[in-house]
Amino acid sequence: MFSGKCGRSNDEEDTLKEVSRTVYFATENKAKYHEAARIASNFGIKLKHLEVVKQEIQADNLTQIASFAAEQAAKARRVPVVSEDAGFFVEALSGFPGPYSSYVYRTLGILGILKLLKNVKMRKATFLAAVAYCQPDRTPVCFAGSVRGVVSTKRRGSHGFGFDPIFIPINGDGRTFAQMDITEKNRYSHRARAFVKFYRWFASR
Repeated sequence: MFSGKCGRSNDEEDTLKEVSRTVYFATENKAKYHEAARIASNFGIKLKHLEVVKQEIQADNLTQIASFAAEQAAKARRVPVVSEDAGFFVEALSGFPGPYSSYVYRTLGILGILKLLKNVKMRKATFLAAVAYCQPDRTPVCFAGSVRGVVSTKRRGSHGFGFDPIFIPINGDGRTFAQMDITEKNRYSHRARAFVKFYRWFASR
């Protein structure tokens, strides 16, 4: 007998679950997206690439930069958005380029940093990442990750992007990030550590 009640089919339930586990990564950098997406599958999360021009504010704080970008993208697209901002902090240069790493990479480049460190023995550096998640009309939540290492004396490797060819993680095997594939880099990287924190938080909700 027909009861007059309508329930959801299994397909509909699966679709709703998939939507609830979907997050959009707002970035123009496809390499960043691929690194983050590789980890997302381990947590049953579907990360989709939202290719937008990330709106950045001029700030000395990575958390503020990432949070602003995530909030603006979430408002504009009306979807849950994650954004990431990273900085390369070189101790001998008083933390430079830090939150201005993208601009410095475009202007001075890798060779510019190596030139600033010419004949400098103390080559400690840290990569920091801030991953911000925001739903439309909500306050962003942020997660941080970091990795310590040293700056190599010359660029090495063809993988990765940014300052990867001159950064050697301290707990690695002596190779730069650019000499590692995605899986290897994700074992050490600041970005992977920040995204793992976010994914664990998101999956537990």
